[in-house]
Amino acid sequence: MSKRYDLESQLKDIDVPVILFENVSKEYQSGIPALKNVNIEIRKGEFVFIVGNSGSGKSTLIKLMLREIKPTSGRVYVAGKLLEKLRRWQVAKFRRKLGIVFQDFRLLPDRSVFENVAFAQHVIEAPAREIRRQTPRMLALVGLSEKGRAMPGELSGGEQQRVALARALVNNPVILLADEPTGNLDPKNSWEIMHLLEDINRRGTTVVVVTHNREIVDEMQKRVITVKNGIIVSDQKGGYAYAKNEYSSI
Repeated sequence: MSKRYDLESQLKDIDVPVILFENVSKEYQSGIPALKNVNIEIRKGEFVFIVGNSGSGKSTLIKLMLREIKPTSGRVYVAGKLLEKLRRWQVAKFRRKLGIVFQDFRLLPDRSVFENVAFAQHVIEAPAREIRRQTPRMLALVGLSEKGRAMPGELSGGEQQRVALARALVNNPVILLADEPTGNLDPKNSWEIMHLLEDINRRGTTVVVVTHNREIVDEMQKRVITVKNGIIVSDQKGGYAYAKNEYSSI
C-alpha cells in the first residue's frame, strides 16, 4: 500500500484521504487516453465538485471510484481499499460502503418507494427490524415520509431523485458519489437536492458530485476539481468564475 495512504481502520482520522488517485492514467481500446497522470486526494467530510465538458474524463473518474473499470496505470484507493486488488466477489462488498446517485434515478419501477429504499438494506442482509427502523428514517430525511406506498411512476422527477438519495444513504455510506444528480431536474428541484446533499455532508458523509451546472457550483462555493482532456487543470475552492481563463473553453 502507498506510504501516503493508511489502513482502513484509520479512516476515522480526518487527515486520511478517503479517495486517493496516485498517478492514474486510463486508456480505452481506442488507445486514446481518457485520463493522464491524475493525482487527487479527497478527505473525510469534504464536499467536492468534479466539473468539465463532455469527454473531459469526469465519467471515467467516477467509474474508477466505483471499480467499474481499472486504471491503465497508477493506483486508486477508496475507503481504505486498493481497488485494482479487489477480486470480483469483493467489489460488491466494497460498493456497500458507498452511496451512489445517478442522473436517471435508477429506481425499481415495480416496487414502492419504501421497497426501493429497503432494497439496499436487503442486499446487505440487514435484519428486518433494522429495515423497518432505517427506511422510514431515510424517507423523513429527504422529505418523503408520506410517499412510502407510492410507486416511482407516481412521483415527480425531484421526488424520484429524493428516493434515490434515501436509498443511497440508508446503509450509512462513508462516501456519497452523485453523477449529474440534477441533470433531469428543474432549477427548484435541483436546488432542493443540492441542499439535501449539503445537509448530508454536514452529518459527516464525504460527498463527490459530478455536474455541468455552473450556477450551482458558483453559488455553493465548495472545492472544485476541473478536468479537461483527461488532465486536472484546477483544484481549488470556489466555482467556475474563480478561474475564468481555465474554464473559458469548457
